[in-house]
Amino acid sequence: MQREDYIPRPVVIDNIRPETLTEKSFTLRFTDDEPFTFRPGQFVEVSVLGAGEAPFCIASSPAQTDAIEITVRKYAEGMVGSALHERQVGDYVGVRGPLGNPFPLEEFEGRDILIVAGGIGLPAVRACILYILDHRDNYRNVTLLYGARTPADRVYEDDLGIWEGSPDIVCQQTVDIADEAGTWDGHVGLITTLFEPLQIDGPQTTAIIVGPAVMYPFVVAECQNKGITDENMYFSLERHMKCGVGKCGHCTIGNKYVCLDGPVFTYAQMRQMHDE
Repeated sequence: MQREDYIPRPVVIDNIRPETLTEKSFTLRFTDDEPFTFRPGQFVEVSVLGAGEAPFCIASSPAQTDAIEITVRKYAEGMVGSALHERQVGDYVGVRGPLGNPFPLEEFEGRDILIVAGGIGLPAVRACILYILDHRDNYRNVTLLYGARTPADRVYEDDLGIWEGSPDIVCQQTVDIADEAGTWDGHVGLITTLFEPLQIDGPQTTAIIVGPAVMYPFVVAECQNKGITDENMYFSLERHMKCGVGKCGHCTIGNKYVCLDGPVFTYAQMRQMHDE
């Protein structure tokens, strides 16, 4: 364990961007001169005085070393998330990390990349998308499938608009339910309905999948139908974590600590974890 695993660094809230009625994105700027480096898929523990601390995936580009971005959903029972939503620009919080194992993006070089994100799962893969686009020549075809419950539940609308117009990535969106005002002119249906027309070279494709647990079995089945192997499907199980350093046991699955051994696992690893 390193110092940053246990001792939070003070950060100032540099920007707050509302995403939806329940989500906000925070830019947290470090107040010291020490660069903050991380790899996509890692997470931080954010502490708020009087509320405690909670893990959040890092949603910003790894190229930025003086600040990070996190996206926080406000739950009625979530003390830290609720406390963050009450904070303002200029307030201070603590950041501990980076923690956990990342997506091995270097191993994906020379392959097609399929990213499947559902709802609030998009923040967990945003750093991957930004990294891949920064190193675009190292990858073949890059496709993002993003699904949300309604148009109003989508996060990073500006990013999605940019990615939809970019020649470097194929970005497709869908919503489960269109808005009553009829302003949504995009695809309507579960995220799995985006798979059928996809032209995928299964053996040469790596999938990165993050979203609500209920979508996983159906997305896995669609990936398998396209020829993507279990070893080439990568998930982030960041929702299962608490302390971040393997002490509380909250995130134990089988003989693995999600915070230490993950939060990134292949589907093959996940199947083995549940069998043990």
